[in-house]
Amino acid sequence: MILLQAIDSAAVAVTTQTVDKQTVIDLLLSSGSTGVTIVLILLILSVISISIFIERFLSVGKAMSYDSGFVNGLKSSLENGNTAEARRLCQTVNTPISRMLEKGISRLGSEPALIEGAMEAVGKLEITKLEKNIGYLSLIAKLAPMFGFVGTIMGVIKIFYDIAMTDNLSIGVISGGLYQKMITSAAGLTVGIIAFLGYYLVNMRIEKVVERMEQATLDFMDLLFEPSK
Repeated sequence: MILLQAIDSAAVAVTTQTVDKQTVIDLLLSSGSTGVTIVLILLILSVISISIFIERFLSVGKAMSYDSGFVNGLKSSLENGNTAEARRLCQTVNTPISRMLEKGISRLGSEPALIEGAMEAVGKLEITKLEKNIGYLSLIAKLAPMFGFVGTIMGVIKIFYDIAMTDNLSIGVISGGLYQKMITSAAGLTVGIIAFLGYYLVNMRIEKVVERMEQATLDFMDLLFEPSK
């Protein structure tokens, strides 16, 4: 009895030691070729989503820049009737807001509705530019968990296939399929969360740019037409 207990204890110790030595790469390789393929696809999607997020986050951040000196200089030039200087200032700053204001300045002398309409058209175009490629983040956020789910299904198929081939329900037989299920599911959810978070953060910044552009339009129209009242 004591000998059997010693043998069981030694077996548990050896098993524990073997499991402790398992690395993420080992677990990935043990998930089979299908699991490896799906995880590689998810890795590529994660690289794409991170790249798009960093590029868009920095680009939108530049669009959010607000120079009080530019605003004061633009106001002074317009009050003095120097539209050429005002347009030069807009071109120097070169942000979505400045390009929108430049379009309004170029329409001076027209009806207020035409000026505002021209500025809104430029504003929509600038927002479209800021939203470039962020649709891919949304797509990856939806696709990545689906790839993980495919890996889960393939893992279940592998479990039943191994059981059918060996006529054995031991944990050793079904562990391969379980590895594939867990690894691909975890990888899919992780990539999906990263992409969704990036999409949400970039959209938040774009919304702030939209608010500033709307405020800039109102201030510009007030500056042009309030003094004449």
